[in-house]
Amino acid sequence: MKAILVLIFAFTSVFAFAASPAGLWKTIDDKTGKEKSLVRITENGGVLSGAIEKLLDPNAKKDMVCDECTDDRKGKPVVGLNIIRGLKQDGEKWEGGTILDPKSGKIYKATIKVIEGGKKLELRGYIGPFFRTQVWLKAD
Repeated sequence: MKAILVLIFAFTSVFAFAASPAGLWKTIDDKTGKEKSLVRITENGGVLSGAIEKLLDPNAKKDMVCDECTDDRKGKPVVGLNIIRGLKQDGEKWEGGTILDPKSGKIYKATIKVIEGGKKLELRGYIGPFFRTQVWLKAD
């Protein structure tokens, strides 16, 4: 019985101490494989949010705004734009929130999972049955 309790505690501890995605991440375009931006993810009260800190594409306009956005982010500068909202931890994943693609203005339901010992972040955005997955690289 004692061994079973130890195993249960060890198993649940792994989830309780799953790596936080908070930090600076280099976004990688899932279609081109090119670096796009740096996104700072923060955790406040158990809820994640993330904002674009810097654009890495040399062809991107530094004063670009989110023209395609349809919510409160419409017309706001892309640098500084909050693109991740409302994700909460559920075991090893963070979910229940959204991510915005500022290029298209589409808002996806999102899940985030820290992988490879905290070196990478797997981000999946869903619209209905369709999804996109990106892997971001730790930048700090």
